[in-house]
Amino acid sequence: MSIIQTLRDKAAWIMTAAIAFALLVFVIEEGLRNKSIFGGSQTDLGKVNGTSIKRIDFEEKLKKLENRYTQMGYPMDENTRNQQRDRLWNELVENAVLDKEFDKLGLEVTDKELGDFLYGANPPQDFAQRFTDPATGRFDANQAYQTVQQLRKQKTSADYASFFGEYLPALIKFRKREKLEAMMTNSVYAPKWLIEKTSAENSQIASISYVTVPYYTIPDSTIKITDAEILDYVSKNKALFKQEKEAGIDYVYFNAAPSKEDSAAIYQQLSNAKDSFVRTSNIEQSLQNENGQIPYYDSYITRKEIKISNIDTILKSGVGNVFGPYLDGGSYVLSRVVNVRQIPENVKVRHILIATQQQTQTGKFTQIRDETEAKRLVDSIVLAIKTGSNFDSLCAKFSDDGTKDKGGIYDSVVPGKMVATFNDFIFTNPIGSKGIVKTEFGFHYIEILSQKGSAVGYKIAYLSKPIYTSDETDNKAKGLAAQFAAESRTKKQFEENAKKQKIDIFNSAEIKPLDPTIRGVGIEGNARELVRWIFTDAKMGEVSEQSFVISNGKFSVYMVPVLTHLYEEGTMGVERARTNSEFKIRQQKKALMIAEKIGSGNTLDLISKSVNQPIQKADSISFGNPQIGKTGYEPKVAGAAFNKNNQTKISGLIAGELGAFILKTESLGAVPNPGMDVKSQQSAQQQQLRMVSQRGIVENLKKAASIKDDRYKYF
Repeated sequence: MSIIQTLRDKAAWIMTAAIAFALLVFVIEEGLRNKSIFGGSQTDLGKVNGTSIKRIDFEEKLKKLENRYTQMGYPMDENTRNQQRDRLWNELVENAVLDKEFDKLGLEVTDKELGDFLYGANPPQDFAQRFTDPATGRFDANQAYQTVQQLRKQKTSADYASFFGEYLPALIKFRKREKLEAMMTNSVYAPKWLIEKTSAENSQIASISYVTVPYYTIPDSTIKITDAEILDYVSKNKALFKQEKEAGIDYVYFNAAPSKEDSAAIYQQLSNAKDSFVRTSNIEQSLQNENGQIPYYDSYITRKEIKISNIDTILKSGVGNVFGPYLDGGSYVLSRVVNVRQIPENVKVRHILIATQQQTQTGKFTQIRDETEAKRLVDSIVLAIKTGSNFDSLCAKFSDDGTKDKGGIYDSVVPGKMVATFNDFIFTNPIGSKGIVKTEFGFHYIEILSQKGSAVGYKIAYLSKPIYTSDETDNKAKGLAAQFAAESRTKKQFEENAKKQKIDIFNSAEIKPLDPTIRGVGIEGNARELVRWIFTDAKMGEVSEQSFVISNGKFSVYMVPVLTHLYEEGTMGVERARTNSEFKIRQQKKALMIAEKIGSGNTLDLISKSVNQPIQKADSISFGNPQIGKTGYEPKVAGAAFNKNNQTKISGLIAGELGAFILKTESLGAVPNPGMDVKSQQSAQQQQLRMVSQRGIVENLKKAASIKDDRYKYF
């Protein structure tokens, strides 16, 4: 017994030690991953002027936005979610910079001011709509006040949290922002003297004689530009060489598009279904059973209105016969002519819709009325019309259709433009027919007013199946990508293997940390996982150990990237700045070479001979139009033309846009402007400045703020 007890005691100690060790490993792993236990934190999404934007708060707000979006009937796909994240982030950043400014300026919104805003003559539009009497169209301020006071007592309710926790704070921020904008825009002033001076300067004109040596006369190959010269140019023009945090990759991809075998399999599926599609009497059920992608339109359409390929061949197959399978875009299709009859070419009808459902912008339906209630209402309307009530009045009062104010009229309706049951009623019944028709929208009371023309109408069913990628094809592409990644652990191996396997290498540059996609060879789809790898895990020259899947909505693409460029926010280095700086540096060096060639020449004649270039003339030069003869756009030369010192002697060398110039001003004058209205121009200038000032307030505050955005690490 003692031996067993000893073993138990040792086992217990061993188990305790093992558990403790496992917990320690877990804690260390989590600490290293989250950086929260060892000094860092994953709780912050970023900071604005040192104030953190908490990840948990951000995600709670985002969740509320998503819920509202979904309730409104909009799909919350990844693209929309990215847009909502950006919108919410910008809102939080703006709030942070504005709150700091509000505090600095002491801007407040008092209770009395808030009350005047809510219940006064110009309440917020959304608030006013809730308390507007539909009979009079007037805002009921008393009802609004009483409702808010009652709500104030319901502190545990969701409405209280929404109104006092969200709506009012947002309204207060809005009022404070209005005050800040008013302070800024009302301080704008354009002095009269400035308007007069600007007008006088713009009316001046000059005539010059000049000699120019185009830069192209000196070959670029003779100019060598060093890294030191680029660094010097960048340091003197830092504003032109700012860069954001960006990266660039080279990549190969393996396409999981449907193969020939996948296409043949879909073709065979439809071939196998052909006999049953011919025999079925319940076409709609048959299409559902076969997962057809085109719903059955159980009504008639004329040949003129059918816009599909192979239609003439389909119609020739005859009633009851099936044509296909045939290829239409990315699908195989079977087509069956169900029935044929003579129908009008177009009709005019009027109707009253009592809706049971309303369609959102996304195509989804939301219920707005019970079917029993809707049927009872439409029956009572029909009875009222039969007993002499006016159709137009009843339509305007009860119809839920957009034509209610036009007597419910649809004119020149062609076959196929209405839902099937509506279409069937108006094209298969004679003029004067009246009746109730049920559609997915609700109950329609319809009257056929007129019909024109006659044509053959066809009722056609389509069994369509898209050619999709099989699991086998997808797994093959995924496997090839995984193998390539495993065999390409360095950039050199990446390039060698691509060459050996005859795989094209593509590149994508200027990828930003929050980009949802990457620019490439027509590859579309969410690439956030790839972008996160670039900015959180990858090192320069590193090839990803795994492929990244990007779906374009039809099939997947498996990408294997290598990180080729990584730029931090700040000023460009030599490598990146070279492209945008070499041209200007080369011009400067050519200008110095031209100056040496000119030497001490002090007349245009001497300079013309020394550089072997003719003396040219340019007239009507102005500040507003710095075009120098046929030479081109040269603002520096235009400015020098109005330097009075250049009337008595030639100018110094001017390094222009297209060449180096020496000029002499021949005459200065002015174009009279007797109709100038200084007061009107002053008013217009001030209005323009106010608009610019108002638009730029928040952006300028954001530029001046210290903003750290780490969202790319988490989303």
